Amino acid sequence: MNSSVNNTLYITEQVQRERYAKAGQAHVFRYFSELHDVEKETLLNQLSSIDVESLADQVASAKKSQIHSANDVVSPYTGTQGTSSNVVTESSSSSSSSSSFYNIGLDAIASNEVCVVILAGGQGTRLGYDGPKGMYSIGLPSNKSLFQLIAERIQKLQQLAAAASKTTFVGSDGVVIPCYIMTSPMNDRPTAEYFERNNYFGLDKSNVKFFTQGVLPCLDTNDKIILQSKFECAMAPDGNGGIYTAIQSCGILNELQTVRRTIQYVHVFSIDNALVRPADPSFLGYCIATNADCGNKVVWKSNAHEQVGVMAQRNGRPCILEYSDVDSATVEQVDPLTGKLLYGAGNICNHFFTVDFLQTVVLPNMNAMYHMAHKKIPFYDSEVDDTVTPLSNNGIKLESFIFDVFPLSTRMAVYEVPRGEEFAPVKNAIGSPTDSPDTARHMISTLAKHW
Repeated sequence: MNSSVNNTLYITEQVQRERYAKAGQAHVFRYFSELHDVEKETLLNQLSSIDVESLADQVASAKKSQIHSANDVVSPYTGTQGTSSNVVTESSSSSSSSSSFYNIGLDAIASNEVCVVILAGGQGTRLGYDGPKGMYSIGLPSNKSLFQLIAERIQKLQQLAAAASKTTFVGSDGVVIPCYIMTSPMNDRPTAEYFERNNYFGLDKSNVKFFTQGVLPCLDTNDKIILQSKFECAMAPDGNGGIYTAIQSCGILNELQTVRRTIQYVHVFSIDNALVRPADPSFLGYCIATNADCGNKVVWKSNAHEQVGVMAQRNGRPCILEYSDVDSATVEQVDPLTGKLLYGAGNICNHFFTVDFLQTVVLPNMNAMYHMAHKKIPFYDSEVDDTVTPLSNNGIKLESFIFDVFPLSTRMAVYEVPRGEEFAPVKNAIGSPTDSPDTARHMISTLAKHW
């Protein structure tokens, strides 16, 4: 390695040593003197990419989230200030109201104010599929993948919005619903190549962008970064709540409001719902009509003990209450007036946000939204000079959930839709009695027959 490269490496090393010493993580340089130049460069590049200055705040937030205050009050969701009701049901809205919501949403789409973000970082492992989950076909006669189903729905919605607004063009010169796909480091390249091979399923290539979910360092029980090897820190995905920092660091948030884009509203949903309606005009229209900064589309629980998170309130603020955090007596509570479950609005990872809410409220508060997951984390063992996988949990992974931002909302909108029309999760292997390709395929077939 020539002298100029060595000098650059030395300068980078000093900068990183200072950063990590200030953060109390100087041990990451423990084996630095033993490394070859290529290994040194690998470590320094990784260290440069880590926001070590925020790590202490993230850890403190995660520890705080583990123990809710004894004074916390959890109650059924009743709405936030400025909203007229707690949960609006699509089927219970008057036909004029439903039509109005739909038209408002369609008008926003026609005005190029809406984009979609697909959470597609998962692999198809549980489905017995070796690849990105979005590339999986649930076995429809068309053999269309989850990605193709969504892309074609977006394309059709663009055409509907253009027709409604009497706009001739669809695509880069007319009505556009930009599509941003959050991948993982593992499946980013296969996903992008899949879209390229399939000509983006009819969507304009310039309006489909891929970005990767972030990763965070894994920590030991003393809050120190775990070394996976002499020249690598152990890293793990930061949860689906990583979408917020990812759209900022990848430049997407800035792109939404440039000369080319006039995006005001973001629709975020998970790839593993075969019935998802991307940029659903009715959902968007309801959120826009109620001036919501944040919205959640829900389906009612099939029974009190269905293992799904539900809308609730914690200390008067909207939140998702995980099924594992609630006792049987609570989940079985029923509203005596309606006979419906008090904790029945099931979360399906289908959300609305205004760009302003993301920029001015969510991102400034991200460091306060992390949780701890105790895991078996491979680490470098100097005694055997190799990476070792422990037999029991030896550290923590930091993660955040997309719904962690709900308590920040001052104008939350919750919109209930029929399960049979909009929620066909694809999570379990073929043959499983619930949430499988078989059940999703059956739901699509049943809905088609109804039409």
